[in-house]
Amino acid sequence: MRMKGKRVVVTGGARSIGRACAERFAEEGADVAILDVLADRGGTTAAEIARQYGVDCRFYECDVGTKSSVDSTIDRVIGDLGAIDILFSNAGITRRADFLELTEEDWDDVIRINLKSMYLVGQKVARHMVERGGGGAIVNMSSSSVRMTMPTIAPYAASKGGISALTTAMSLSLAPHGIRVNAVGPGTIYTELNKDNLLKDVEKRREVLSRIPLMRFGEGRDVANVVLFLASDDAGYITGETLYIDGGRSGLNYTLPVEEK
Repeated sequence: MRMKGKRVVVTGGARSIGRACAERFAEEGADVAILDVLADRGGTTAAEIARQYGVDCRFYECDVGTKSSVDSTIDRVIGDLGAIDILFSNAGITRRADFLELTEEDWDDVIRINLKSMYLVGQKVARHMVERGGGGAIVNMSSSSVRMTMPTIAPYAASKGGISALTTAMSLSLAPHGIRVNAVGPGTIYTELNKDNLLKDVEKRREVLSRIPLMRFGEGRDVANVVLFLASDDAGYITGETLYIDGGRSGLNYTLPVEEK
């Protein structure tokens, strides 16, 4: 129960990695506020987590790319939970298109949700942390696409690179207040989205596995364990870092043989 008594905000927590992280915090005793635009899914997720782990887990519908929505929602969370000790800023989207075909609308959508949201939510929560005397931890969701990417995800890769740079800048600014800021950069995680798209095809799965030294896809809990660590006192002397969770993929410069399954 390392998080007993802590109040945690998870953006994009209705499903996939966000949900896995919300569950992991609750498992360790934290009260959790889930922010998402998926109202039905978010409400169900919060209710299930509260019931399973016996914590206060609430859902708040919020557009994290819009300042007015962020400000009003975070104020509600503070009013309901009393304070915020930890922020996991996870919400994100992607739009796939060849660079020559990429539209301005898709570029703006991805940058707004992925990168601008980290600034809006991070600033609002950090101001609250400073006002209550300092201290706290923020973890941002970056990606292994910072180190390596694909030609069809230019706005996503740009946003994630920006998040890692923003994380470093935030950590320097907030260090005097005792607030640590780090990021995680997952590789290929077996999420609902990947299961139904990228990893649905057998040959595509083999192709991706051939570039992962640990020879398996990541699970939501693999990410959640690292997020929990960075938010905990065990990481008390770590700030400004992006920790990659990719099974060794970003360091590999060749492909591996994949056994038939």
